[in-house]
Amino acid sequence: MILNLGTYPPKQCGIATFSMDLRNSLLKNGNTVQIMAVSDDKSEYNYPSEVIYNIRQEEKQDYARAASFVNSSPEIEILIIQHEYGIFGGSHGEYILQFAAKLKKPYIVVCHTVLPRPRRQQKAILKNLCSRSSAVVCMTKRSARLLSNLYGVPKELLNVISHGVPEFKRHPAEELKRKHNLSGKKLISTFGLIGPGKGLELGIKAMSEVVRDFPDATYLILGQTHPMLKKKEGETYRIMLENMVQELNIENSVIFVNRFLNDNELGEYLHMSDIYLSPYPNPDQAVSGTMAFAIGCGKAIVSTSYAYAIEVLENGRGLLAETAHPESLANLIKKILADTDLQSSLEARAYKIGKTWTWPNIGRQYSSVLADILKKSYGHKEQLNYVGL
Repeated sequence: MILNLGTYPPKQCGIATFSMDLRNSLLKNGNTVQIMAVSDDKSEYNYPSEVIYNIRQEEKQDYARAASFVNSSPEIEILIIQHEYGIFGGSHGEYILQFAAKLKKPYIVVCHTVLPRPRRQQKAILKNLCSRSSAVVCMTKRSARLLSNLYGVPKELLNVISHGVPEFKRHPAEELKRKHNLSGKKLISTFGLIGPGKGLELGIKAMSEVVRDFPDATYLILGQTHPMLKKKEGETYRIMLENMVQELNIENSVIFVNRFLNDNELGEYLHMSDIYLSPYPNPDQAVSGTMAFAIGCGKAIVSTSYAYAIEVLENGRGLLAETAHPESLANLIKKILADTDLQSSLEARAYKIGKTWTWPNIGRQYSSVLADILKKSYGHKEQLNYVGL
């Protein structure tokens, strides 16, 4: 049995969704997968039956107890550890090392954040965690280079596997626009949990320039405020964005869809969008699941030039702004809106690679990595039947 350690729905965060999607893709590839969840201390989640153990994020002793549970469970043969500094307890998530140090089963690390300029402790944590692993998965070639050159991960442990995307059902854009009462609009969308660092201010300011030339352009900001941010600050950030829209006099050109969207709803919004806007201001952003979803839907994409975007939008799969400024983004949006041939070309190039990122394909790649480790660790082919061999 495979055990996945990370956040998990109904907790609403990107890694929780990733953990669920990865589990489902592994199940489709013939695996048995259960979940060890990490929960923030102040929240109680009604987890589904596949969650067999729960770690309280800031309870240090829980990590050692969890390792003992794994070690004493003969059916658990290998673990997948989803790593992002914010999901584990302690300074920069250091408590995960308590778990790894006591663990006697092989594990792989899935690196969601690979910092090019980490703090000393951040570097030490990821380096330590990877050094004990049997394999390391990252989602871009750039992250693989950083892990090798900066964090000292041996190249033979590294595996580049793209961020998976759902198998979205395709619908005609105009049909969806009619359904959502948006007929006649040119739609630009951004989705994800709302919070500082997503660049939504850039998107809103860019739209104030776009609508001067394209008054039918509408910006869809899809998603609710990040639950952890909402607990700390309420809706302060969203209110600031709404006030910015009013100050720029573009209330009729920006729509906030203030809720958590399931895959079917998200697929509809993406498929009716003319442009997907990814305005992250941080140039070191290593992965963007939201952009991966947009590529999976074959969207024309405008993005700031952050690390993940630079790599996945190469070869004409999208347009990159030279600077993270509203003017640069607005110019690229207008360029696409004025040229339907350009839009169609960008969509085709994005979809060509996006269709290779669907979760069943990604699940096969993870299954192969897991199978190789189990063969080396246990050496008996019959123990690998559940990973599709």
